[in-house]
Amino acid sequence: QVQLVESGGGLVQAGGSLSVSCAASGSIFSINTMAWYRQAPGKQRELVAAITSGGNTDYGDCAKGRFTISRDNAKNTVYLQMNSLKPEDTAVYYCAASITRTFEAITRRYWGQGTQVTVSS
Repeated sequence: QVQLVESGGGLVQAGGSLSVSCAASGSIFSINTMAWYRQAPGKQRELVAAITSGGNTDYGDCAKGRFTISRDNAKNTVYLQMNSLKPEDTAVYYCAASITRTFEAITRRYWGQGTQVTVSS
């Protein structure tokens, strides 16, 4: 069993900052890429940012210059620091991770339950 648990969402005013985190737990052998996605009402889910186990990062256009993704491999945790938030950043933010479970030979993508981020104008 593998679980991804997000925390840290909430309500913030435009221009403010917010940090969310996601911890993976369970029978984990290794974690490759960890990522954040978001989905606003009526819109498709989009990539916010991703980070490999080696620390290479990739950002969606919505995040470039404002958000920073990081991870702590020892804690199986990924973080997303969001600055200069805008009302259009309002969405449910989902954590995703490519995980190989102990005693399994394949890598699966796991998703967290999502955390709401609301930016007021």
